[in-house]
Amino acid sequence: MCLSVFIFTQEKSGFEFLPEGMNFKPLKANHQEARFGILYYTATSNLKVDIGNSSDIIAYYLNEGNTKLTAGIDFMAYAFSTSYAGNRLQIDALDGFFGGNISYSQKTENGKFLGRFRVVHNSAHFVDGHFNVAENKWIDDRTPIPFTRDMGELTLANQINYNSAILKYYGSISYSTLVRPADLKKYSGNCGVEVAFTDILGKFLNKSTQLYFAYHFSLVGIPEYMGNSHSMLGIKAGEWEGKGISLYLSYFNGNNVFSEYYKDRIEKFGIGFFVDFN
Repeated sequence: MCLSVFIFTQEKSGFEFLPEGMNFKPLKANHQEARFGILYYTATSNLKVDIGNSSDIIAYYLNEGNTKLTAGIDFMAYAFSTSYAGNRLQIDALDGFFGGNISYSQKTENGKFLGRFRVVHNSAHFVDGHFNVAENKWIDDRTPIPFTRDMGELTLANQINYNSAILKYYGSISYSTLVRPADLKKYSGNCGVEVAFTDILGKFLNKSTQLYFAYHFSLVGIPEYMGNSHSMLGIKAGEWEGKGISLYLSYFNGNNVFSEYYKDRIEKFGIGFFVDFN
């Protein structure tokens, strides 16, 4: 660990193509982040299926490697899997995202300061699992909404490393140059916190494990501004900022995360997992 920190802070300089890891890690409790995993809703047996990744393409190092700038790409989607008329694992609704980001990190005495600006296109769709083939109509007579959001989002975060814990808190603001339907507000905001305890659980198959808690709050206008909250309690196998697998409990209260249902207020508990690629 000490050797890797020494190399990063002393030898990195200038540009690097395809740097290792990610400069700004996806926010764990924000559903609009790139990840690969499944969330099982216990009350209905429905699933939220995440497929996506974010990758830094180029990096630039300053201040003997203590300051890092990166540019990367984001491609992701999450789908609503249901069961209907005896058919299991039907894809009812889908949100897709693609875009890019510029991220910044600056090492501090006991952690680091982080920033990310990303530009993302988000569109939502009903899929064939929402269509009743026998009656040749959309289920519940709910037809597709032409949902689109093209947004720029700025997120600032501070991470503090303690002896056996890591604390990160953040806030962000976003503005959408294009929204559809037109009654959506163009401004929105987020804030949240992540806390990881690194020495409580010991090792699993010679890999470090962390017990963590994450909370994300978002304020969105749909059309009136309303708050959404998501809490997670989980265990990650693997380094906190590296590759690993997370198992977690989830509680969400707010507007449906699937944008075709964006006006519906819901409350859901789930059990899930996801994989951190970097």
